[in-house]
Amino acid sequence: MLAAVIFDFDGIIVDSEPLHFRAFNEVLAPLEISITWEEYCDTYIGFDDRDAFRAIFKAKGGRIFSKKLSALIQQKAGILQEYIDRGEALPLPGAVELIKSIPGRLPVALCSGALRSDIDPILEQLGISGIFNVVVTAEDTSKSKPDAAPYQLALKKLGIDRPASVIAIEDTPAGIMSAKGAGLKVLAVTNSYDQNYLLEADAVTDSLENISRPFLEDMVI
Repeated sequence: MLAAVIFDFDGIIVDSEPLHFRAFNEVLAPLEISITWEEYCDTYIGFDDRDAFRAIFKAKGGRIFSKKLSALIQQKAGILQEYIDRGEALPLPGAVELIKSIPGRLPVALCSGALRSDIDPILEQLGISGIFNVVVTAEDTSKSKPDAAPYQLALKKLGIDRPASVIAIEDTPAGIMSAKGAGLKVLAVTNSYDQNYLLEADAVTDSLENISRPFLEDMVI
């Protein structure tokens, strides 16, 4: 029996990955560092900001200290908020409808590598801020996806000790690895990657418009 559904945020609920990519480059430009969209998709997508900045600096041959890292994260958050305020964070097809279709007796959670300050305004705009029983964000774990820690914490907060009875909805290989590492079943959506990159998931769809609550229940039978 399905015990809970856990949604990723970026690339599942909102089409925000291009916004994160732009914000990273806007922050990095004064430092004469940039990343391509291909680099973002191949390496950094799915990381939280902390690990993404660390990986970018390592790849570009630079060093970053904690104080500077914190400043860059806050600067990027401010830029992303400007995008949100301009209405650029658009919901992805079927996501809000699926979330609202899940009955109150079935716990719904959010597990994201984004900052809570990035997430809350968008959930409010979409009218789903009060639906989630548990929210895990970048501030809650010392390790980000693809590590299993974020999903392990979500399960702990939900009080669920049977991970295979829980469905995670993800759009990246890193997210799939994180959820599978915690023992969850995974539904992948091809919003950010072609299906060939998502084969480790238990099921793959090209849109959440095609997914119903009974479909999710059948995944754990």
